[in-house]
Amino acid sequence: MRGPTRCGRSACPRSCGRSNGLTPFDSTRLEALVGNLEDVSFSIVRQTSKLSLSSILRKSNETELKQAKLLNAVNAVRDIERELVRISTSRPQWTSLILAVDSRVDKTLAILRPQALTDYRALLAALGWPPSLSSPDTENDIKYSQIPNPLVLMNEENKERYSQSFLALCALQHVQANREVRQCQIAAATPASADSKYFDKTACLDNGLWAIDELVRPVASRMEYHFAKWSEQPEFIFTLVYKITKDFMDGVDDILQPLIDHARLAGLSAKESWVTGMVKMLVGYLERQNFPALVTSHQDQDTAGRHEVESSWMHLNDLMISFDKRMQLLADSGIQKIASLSEGLSRSLSIFSIYSEHPDWLQMWATVELSSAQDKLKSEMEDETSWSCGDSQHDQLGHMENSIKFLLTTREDYKAPPVSEFVVKTALSMIGRGRALPNRGMQIHYNRSSSVKFLNDFFLVLRDRCESLQLSNTALEDQSLSKASCAINAARYCENVLREWDEDTTFLDIGTQGSLFTDEISFLVKLGTNYLEQILSAILLEFEDLSWEYVQNIASWSGQAVLDDQILDEESAGVSPGFVASLDVLTDRTTKLKLYLNSKDFLDLWRSIAEGLDYFIYSSIRWGEVNFSDTGVIQLRVDTKALLHIFRPFCSRPEAFLPFLSESLRLLTMKKSDAQYLLEMLTDDTRSDTCLKHQGLHHVNGRQAANILRSRKFGG
Repeated sequence: MRGPTRCGRSACPRSCGRSNGLTPFDSTRLEALVGNLEDVSFSIVRQTSKLSLSSILRKSNETELKQAKLLNAVNAVRDIERELVRISTSRPQWTSLILAVDSRVDKTLAILRPQALTDYRALLAALGWPPSLSSPDTENDIKYSQIPNPLVLMNEENKERYSQSFLALCALQHVQANREVRQCQIAAATPASADSKYFDKTACLDNGLWAIDELVRPVASRMEYHFAKWSEQPEFIFTLVYKITKDFMDGVDDILQPLIDHARLAGLSAKESWVTGMVKMLVGYLERQNFPALVTSHQDQDTAGRHEVESSWMHLNDLMISFDKRMQLLADSGIQKIASLSEGLSRSLSIFSIYSEHPDWLQMWATVELSSAQDKLKSEMEDETSWSCGDSQHDQLGHMENSIKFLLTTREDYKAPPVSEFVVKTALSMIGRGRALPNRGMQIHYNRSSSVKFLNDFFLVLRDRCESLQLSNTALEDQSLSKASCAINAARYCENVLREWDEDTTFLDIGTQGSLFTDEISFLVKLGTNYLEQILSAILLEFEDLSWEYVQNIASWSGQAVLDDQILDEESAGVSPGFVASLDVLTDRTTKLKLYLNSKDFLDLWRSIAEGLDYFIYSSIRWGEVNFSDTGVIQLRVDTKALLHIFRPFCSRPEAFLPFLSESLRLLTMKKSDAQYLLEMLTDDTRSDTCLKHQGLHHVNGRQAANILRSRKFGG
């Protein structure tokens, strides 16, 4: 009988029903359901078994009665849930009633679960669980004998008892999980709930199956006896956990999976639950023992002990990565991920979930990875051969631009120094280890603190190497061109690799709104562009200094002979003496740059050099004020051809990249009658552009063409 104290509670369904306008039927039904649940719970607690472990299997009437009562309690909870769902759907304003009922049911379940677990543990112990564990011979793992599984060795009668206990515990967990899902959904939908944003469906589910976790718990206590002996040899710990997990895997699947299916936990895998339980056990041990010691050593380390601590931490993480992969393979066999419960379980399958609860440890791991990588990079950079771009003399573009030469992929294609490939591989290795982290947020944090920072540090080294050369302040030397080119090549190669990573689907999960390396790519693009511009500027200034006097006197050459295109004698004319030095230096610079610089950047650079020289020479001539004689025109053509000859190995028509000089010469070498006619046509602004196009002139405008023609002095 229900005592008067139950109905006397201020939060009972009956009183809430009167205040909220519930019908007498609703009030009576809810009170009856909650009352039945409390009665069954009270009966189960009062019937606490006094049987010894040895007598549990012989005297089964009491235990079977207990299981029946537990199932009655589970059914009562299901009935209450149906009523609460109906009420919350039809009368969402009756939150006080729902909270009152939930409070009473939660208190009852808080009593039922410990009692059910206690009874289940007693039955396991009576069945001989856990079996004794022998210490593995870690040097001869292949000869391990498989540990007998008491679950497989049960007779039919004991198997039936265990099955009923397992199903009852699963049913209790199932109804409690469903209640928590509903409560979370209500909390998330309630504007007044300050914490509603933290609720989601999977957050309300336990990451494990109670009945299987109870199989793990006693096994764990026995394994920890061995763990304590291996504090300096963690690889043995992982070996033992994997062995025990694998040894019991088939028995777990054969015995427990049918029970899970019978309990209608659709899609839930016994294998995954077993593996998850073992992983959680190991996470707990590492969290209590190994990691605190590492953290303390990391915080108290001196310079001498830093490498040892870093080595230990990285060794432990490498073991965790290997262990995770092996355990995942065990769990993946036969998993069907279609139920909400299994979603919750699979989230905790990674041993790296240890970092979820300890973000400071994650930061330390990233710091350790970064420090180790930086030490290796420092050693690599101290070797000057790591900065050598190698012998590229056999890589010639030839006279034709071959598009295949500009499809660069490898470090050799980019003529990048070996250190750049070392950096890329090191960063990729760090990123690879970070993929073991169980969620995207952790991976992003880890990579930003390790691999991305490592890359940034190297990119700053590239910038510093270029800045130290002071390209814009000194005359270009072979060593300066070589070092600057290698740094630019390294930047271009790294930029290409980062872009490929961004396009790789395996990197999408760790990207942040498109790219993890957006800032780094922008930095490299700017670095390469800036120092190419400095090289370009230095070459143009050098050429200008050497040829300044020449271009100032370019139109003063004498010669009055009347010549036309057919009788111009360019064969006997030599390059102007004042122009020779600048051409020699330009030839040396372009030859060296072609040797040192990657083909794509060299293509852009030599074209920019040509265009810069074209503009410099053209703009230095005072068109319209000077007079070009026949001899002067011949000399200008000879000098221009010498300039074009420097660029001819890079393309078949270098004239296209010196358009102003080329078009100026076309105007200067016109016959007198043609020149006079064109000059008259250019006085008509409406027809000048058309006339120039008919002459094949597309760069000089009408005013410029007229000034060039006026500078022509025809002999008589």
